[in-house]
Amino acid sequence: MAFHYLLLFALLNLRLQCSAQRYLLGAGSHGAVPEEDYWKSVFPNTPMPKALRDLLPLAASGTKNMLADMVKDDKKPTDGFGNYAYSDPSKEFKGSKNMLGDMVKNNDKVVDDRANYGYGNPSKEFADGNAPTNKDVYFFESELHPGRTMILKDLTKKASKATFLPRSVAESIPFSTQKIPEILKYFSLEAKSAEANLLKETIENCERPALGGEEKYCAKSFESFVDLGVSKLGKNIQLLSNELEKETQNQEFTIGQGVKMMGESEIVCHKMKYAYAVFLCHSIDKTAVYTVPLVGADGTRARGLAVCHKDTSTWNPKHLAFQILKVKPGTVPICHFLVRETLVWLPN
Repeated sequence: MAFHYLLLFALLNLRLQCSAQRYLLGAGSHGAVPEEDYWKSVFPNTPMPKALRDLLPLAASGTKNMLADMVKDDKKPTDGFGNYAYSDPSKEFKGSKNMLGDMVKNNDKVVDDRANYGYGNPSKEFADGNAPTNKDVYFFESELHPGRTMILKDLTKKASKATFLPRSVAESIPFSTQKIPEILKYFSLEAKSAEANLLKETIENCERPALGGEEKYCAKSFESFVDLGVSKLGKNIQLLSNELEKETQNQEFTIGQGVKMMGESEIVCHKMKYAYAVFLCHSIDKTAVYTVPLVGADGTRARGLAVCHKDTSTWNPKHLAFQILKVKPGTVPICHFLVRETLVWLPN
């Protein structure tokens, strides 16, 4: 079995690298990859944010075990996507070695329970028995103040290694539930494997219908990610990300001075669990974005992104947020922090 996975992902890596080599041959003589030139053409006076630069295809040389690593993490394709999931939370992916493989091993979820406002099975949220230790997952807007201490597991979670593919390569790979067999063949995956389930659920989340007050889109390349932000908000925009001073296993953080409400015209982009970088981006009516200075119990400094949903009247009444906070839908704003890899487009 171990040899099978090594062979499978070596072949996958070779296939993607051959495509990437053809793509790099088209880079300018100055050495910039097309994505850097594209960014400069859209935002000539704005440096590319590090969080986005880290996703450039040049970093994709490490995709060898990407699919298997995700499976090993044992989590679902959209970490921190929140409660707008299409999936059945009871379907956990366990076993398998090596990026899709690691996701299954580490109990990553296709979609974080915070997004299942209308889909999914709210009775099984945090079914691993961790609900009592996740009391800080949801909180009231009034709790975003200096001195408040919270357990923020998703802020310190290691980022996945998946990077964007060159646009031409990403567009050449099928991405549709109607073409699942073709996709599995492309990645040399067995139909009933954990990796295959991970890919299928990611695609299902991208294809699910938008909920009330939501606009959604899946970006499968650097250019489409940038185009989305510009098409919805114009060129006078900024990209926010969570920032962690250093890697740490500490999960206890205290809110510092300088909490800032950044606006309500946001596009929140959740990194999906896939063989390459895919972001599910959506905007939700009456949702405010905050930047929150944080200091860990070990002294680690961070900046977290939190969102507060002002209108929860259409959420599932059995949603975990209402159970934790003991309130009813539509009564008060409900807030949560965004998972580490989430990116947010906002007007300047």
